[in-house]
Amino acid sequence: MRTSLFFPLAFLTFMSGACDNKEPVTQNKSPGPVTAAASPSGHAPAHAKPGSHEDWCAEHAVPESLCTRCNASLVPAFKATGDWCVKHELPESQCLKCNPDLKIERPPKTGGT
Repeated sequence: MRTSLFFPLAFLTFMSGACDNKEPVTQNKSPGPVTAAASPSGHAPAHAKPGSHEDWCAEHAVPESLCTRCNASLVPAFKATGDWCVKHELPESQCLKCNPDLKIERPPKTGGT
């Protein structure tokens, strides 16, 4: 049941916080550049629907609503569900160092977006 609460909590947390652009870090191992849809900073606009094409952190190549490097307040939720890589300090589900075959892909654009 924790999973059903996670995404609304993540969305609300995302809406209340923003990324800081201290140091560019990327985990994208796919060829070609990663670009953000609507923001020159590479981060999702505040109105982006979680799980949508627009919900993307180009800086870290993960959904913005789940980006713990941009929004540290998400960390406790990942830790509570056991999805945490202590060694690399990010969700295990996003840790490409521990899971080199992991594919984190941006959702495709839909309809008129």
